[in-house]
Amino acid sequence: MENIIKLIIKYFPIFLEGTSVTIVLALIAVFFGTILGSLLAFAKISNNKILSKIASIYIEVFRGIPLLLQLWVIYLLTYSTLGKFIAVSFALLLNSAAYVAEIVRSGIDAVDVGQMEAARSLGLSRSFSMRKIIFPQAIKNILPALGNEFVAVIKETSLASVFYIGDLMTVKNTITTLTYLSLEPYIIIGCIYLFLTFTISKLIKRLEVELNND
Repeated sequence: MENIIKLIIKYFPIFLEGTSVTIVLALIAVFFGTILGSLLAFAKISNNKILSKIASIYIEVFRGIPLLLQLWVIYLLTYSTLGKFIAVSFALLLNSAAYVAEIVRSGIDAVDVGQMEAARSLGLSRSFSMRKIIFPQAIKNILPALGNEFVAVIKETSLASVFYIGDLMTVKNTITTLTYLSLEPYIIIGCIYLFLTFTISKLIKRLEVELNND
């Protein structure tokens, strides 16, 4: 316990920097992954068979291949051009997009099908009905699930440590090199991950309550 307290005090700036990098990585992945994932979801449920097939293949590929393998392949293809941090961020967002696509699709499917039928019977186009009627209602189902995806991505960023980009797990390796301690840095970083995920989970639950009360 004494070693843990000493490490926190002495290397607090390093832990803080690693936490910041981890949060930024997760934010980039989920923000841009949400944009791409939403496009994929709309493509998958569209009447265009080609777009729907492409979106389905993308989702199956990125959900079916281990994330670490995706990170390595995309990193090796892009890091010389994009740099390490952006290459890893790009890989994470591509993976996140596949999961977000299913979140968005499920949120849309949860809206009563009669809503679309009623809109179409009034002469509204399918795309207009989706944008103005269906999607606004689906948001209540989508937002909490996106929060859970953010929690998942925060934990997944730990895989980025193999590329030494300054995230929390990279910090562990740095401190172990400096102090020759292994267990204590793991415990501290585990507590930081727990704090981040617990805090976000609580915020998500609060958001769900607010949405259900509207």
